[in-house]
Formats: sequence, structure tokens, C-alpha cells
Amino acid sequence: MLFPWSAAAMARLSRVLTVRPPCRTGSASEGYQQLVLGRAVGTGVVAGLAGVAVMTVAEKAEQALTGRPDSLVPGRAAERVLGLSAADDRALRRRMWGMHVGMAAGAGALRGVMAFAGLRGPWASAMFTVVRLTVDQTVENWTGVGAPPWTWPRDELLVDVAGKAVYAFTAGAVADRLAAAAGVGPGQRHAQLAGGRRVHDAGPVPGGRTYPAC
Repeated sequence: MLFPWSAAAMARLSRVLTVRPPCRTGSASEGYQQLVLGRAVGTGVVAGLAGVAVMTVAEKAEQALTGRPDSLVPGRAAERVLGLSAADDRALRRRMWGMHVGMAAGAGALRGVMAFAGLRGPWASAMFTVVRLTVDQTVENWTGVGAPPWTWPRDELLVDVAGKAVYAFTAGAVADRLAAAAGVGPGQRHAQLAGGRRVHDAGPVPGGRTYPAC
């Protein structure tokens, strides 16, 4: 099997990374909310690692067709962020892979929180694609190793956007599936209360995720 998220593996991850919300009130609610946030972040990290795995496979397939070399920009960004001295090509590649995977896992944490909040599906993954692009480009431009994307050659821009979209939609699919085991998110409950787009202001859902409907 190419990737480790078969149906059985996903079911096991769901049991580990999600919490069935009990009906409770009182002082325990704060601790419960922190627990759910921790599970949401953990779910997102797993989703981010899945996303970067699929993105890397897609990039290698594209490189085999186009002959495009690996981009070492993430490695140079890592050197600047961590204050490391310039490395030879071999060490720079190790730094590139570390930054590549680390950024994907870190950004994925947000996608897990989004899924637990109720931001799920293609719209949420499209939003997350922009977030991932923004995170990468902020780091690369801040450190001076990259330029604004709208100044790039168009073929390079297309490859980067397509790769980040593959990452974001894969991470989104994994995060959404794992979050679904915890039930409906507060945002989804609010949409149900508001009746979709027919009501302009239905007011907040009582208790958000801390006090789920019973």
C-alpha cells in the first residue's frame, strides 16, 4: 500500500484523535475545551503529514515529466530562520526536507482546528490552500530567499499553486474525516440553526463546542 491511511488505519486514528463530547456543564468545561483543541491540533498535524506525502509524490511525478529540479528555497529559508551558516548541497537538501515537512505539519494544525470548528469540505480546503501559500511566502519573503509570487515566471507559479492545492485538499480530506468522528462542529450547528442562507442573524449557538447539543 502506498500510504498508511487505509480505512482501518483511519478508523484507528479517529478513535485516538477525537473525543465524543459528553453532555456537561460547570467548571469541567474549560478543561474539556482544551482537550478538544489539543485533539484538533493533533488531527491537523496528522492531516498535514498526509498532505505533504501526497504533494511530494505529485511533485516527483511532475518533475519526471518536466525535468524541473528540486527547489532548495525552503532549505535556504530554514538557514535564515534558524541562523545557520550556509551549507553544502547535501546538507542544504536535508534542511530543505526538514522545512518542507515541518511547515506542512505546522500549517496542518490549523486545518485540524478548522475541521473541529465545523469548517469542512471543499470550501474549507480552498480557504486552506490560500493559507498554506501565504504561510510559505511570508517566511520566504521575510527571510529574503523568495520573491512575491506574482513576480515569478508563470510556469513556476502554476506548479507551486497546484502543489499547495494538492496538499491542502489532501490534508482537508483527512482532517475532515477524523473530525467527523467527534460529531458536528459548532459552525455546522449554527448553519443548521440559521437555516442555511435564509436567515441573516440567528444568534450564537449556545456553548459552542464546549456544550454540544444532546
